[in-house]
Amino acid sequence: MARRERVVRMSVELPLWRALTAYRLLTMVYAVLLFVFARHEFERPWVAVGFLAVLVVWTLATLPRVVNAAACTKPFLVADLAVALAGILLTPLADQQAQTVDSPTLPSIWTAGSVLAYAIKGGWRWAGFASSLVAVANIIERGEPSRDTFHNVLLVWVASIGIGYVVEVARASERTLARALEIEAATRERERLARGIHDSVLQVLAMVQRRGTAMGGEAAELGRMAGEQEVALRTLVAGGLVPGSRVSEDESQGAVVRLVEEPDDDPTAEAAERPRDLRPLLSAHAGSLVTLSEPGAPVLLPAGVAGELAAAVGAALDNVRRHAGDGARAWILVEDWPDEVIVTVRDDGPGIPEGRLAQAEGEGRLGVALSIRGRLRDVGGTAELISVPGQGTEVELKVPRGKAER
Repeated sequence: MARRERVVRMSVELPLWRALTAYRLLTMVYAVLLFVFARHEFERPWVAVGFLAVLVVWTLATLPRVVNAAACTKPFLVADLAVALAGILLTPLADQQAQTVDSPTLPSIWTAGSVLAYAIKGGWRWAGFASSLVAVANIIERGEPSRDTFHNVLLVWVASIGIGYVVEVARASERTLARALEIEAATRERERLARGIHDSVLQVLAMVQRRGTAMGGEAAELGRMAGEQEVALRTLVAGGLVPGSRVSEDESQGAVVRLVEEPDDDPTAEAAERPRDLRPLLSAHAGSLVTLSEPGAPVLLPAGVAGELAAAVGAALDNVRRHAGDGARAWILVEDWPDEVIVTVRDDGPGIPEGRLAQAEGEGRLGVALSIRGRLRDVGGTAELISVPGQGTEVELKVPRGKAER
């Protein structure tokens, strides 16, 4: 079955780029309106008209350049800042009184958009560089800068550097989160594979070892080799996390995580969500030594959840046969409640000594940890094991209906 790659994007940058796009459009309109209402004050209005025409064309033509970090290239940033600086320096040429009166420059607050683009693209260092150039241009334009001029310059400088710093921190946080999600996905996949290995390969190797040792001769050698392979495989299964693929960083959206999943139209995925009666799945375990007590009505769960719950019951019964002996009896009780399904597996074996489960898990024997608890955790349920030496063992498996359906 063909698989596809789903990209989960996590970034605060996309809203920032959208806000910057809107800011550039609004401030472009604002700069034009300032000139329209004060055009009689300009000694050379044709200079202002020429620059504002360029500003309008440039702003509209470069809208695709401010949609994400990948489109916002360094040459564009340089050219955009050059337009802003040119507008500031042309202001005295269009309006000679601008040097003596704290009137706005030709681009007005549109200039801050160029500086903010540097901040979002490159962080606080780029923002500091761009805002410093704007500050120098404003001081040159004023000739004798006033307190208001220094106030405006300082405001742009601090705001742009602050935004650039926040963007850098957000990117680092997103990379950390992306890596954590990828590790979690790899861990869950490893646990799923480990459960399958435990329920099949490891049990076969253990059986070959026991039968070969009992038969003796060449079979004993085969059993010894099977035992060695079992130990090696358990060590591999119980080892560290599977190294995840490198988390890529898309400049246009920040950190991303790539997860492989079945396509949306996969019929097997759709079948896993269909309701299925749990009772027939558990009936396969019933026999002379296993008693099944079930409700008279169907116990409906999503097919995938029902399969995992039945497999966990099978793993619990395998533990009964392996540790309590072939003659041990077991009882399965199914309870169907409105908000959850509870399956209890109880045996009359010798019980589990205190600390034995932790020791077995340390030795790589992960039947309870993976085949039972791991399965229930993956479907949103819980597994509780109660054992008293000499009084048997009871495993209670709970699956909340709400979580199971999700």
